Amino acid sequence: MPTTPKPKLYNSRHPERTLLYQTVAEHYETWIDLASAGQSGGQGDHSPKPYVRKAFERYLECGIFAHGFARSRCGDCGHDFLVAFSCKGRGVCPSCNTRCMAEAAAHLTDHGFPRLPVRQWVLSVPKRLPYFMQRDGAVLGMVLRIFLRVIAQTLQANSPGAQNPDKTALHIGAVAFIYRFGSSLNEHVHLHVCTVDGVFEEAAGEGGAAAQAQARAPGVIFHPASGIACEVVAQVQASLRKRILRGFVGRGLLEGFEAKEMLA
Repeated sequence: MPTTPKPKLYNSRHPERTLLYQTVAEHYETWIDLASAGQSGGQGDHSPKPYVRKAFERYLECGIFAHGFARSRCGDCGHDFLVAFSCKGRGVCPSCNTRCMAEAAAHLTDHGFPRLPVRQWVLSVPKRLPYFMQRDGAVLGMVLRIFLRVIAQTLQANSPGAQNPDKTALHIGAVAFIYRFGSSLNEHVHLHVCTVDGVFEEAAGEGGAAAQAQARAPGVIFHPASGIACEVVAQVQASLRKRILRGFVGRGLLEGFEAKEMLA
């Protein structure tokens, strides 16, 4: 006779046993004291901002039963188990950060993007520019708008089915993610944009029923992109370089000769 498999029991992840947790727990207070005392070599208070302190402090409490937990009970077998509270942070804690990424991906798959090809575009800028993007939201917004505009123009030009001469009637579907640090937690502002690989056009009459069904929107036709090879990507890079540097010069953040040197 077939046997009923036993339910899998919940196992706590014990973050206090990980190297990252032990390192932060041992050196966090020392780092705060040194930064507050201006040991970085400059003048003034170099202590981390409140949201940075909060992220580390919440991480040190994440998954630790001493800082709170919930008691759960299985109604079928009567098994009780405890679940430690999590910090739900998106910066320091690898567990909560991974869960946030998985939830965001699932939400976009189920409720955001239609069942169509998606392409990821990534933009990194020269080392002189992230300083302004990190500290000025308007500058970061300018760079993101330029990035999206160039992507839209590229998809419009490389979607063969879109014959509408009015390019303002051709729209893209995109979600942008702003990253503020690199893989080693260094300050590194860069952009990731996931776009539906093509353009959407308002449907005329009864045509395009299959494309409308794919796009999940009545009255909309999807035109897939094609031919986006290395040459097209190189054109995107060249256009982004010129436009972004022109934007920084226009805001007085770079001199004209500096932009020319960077282009070279």
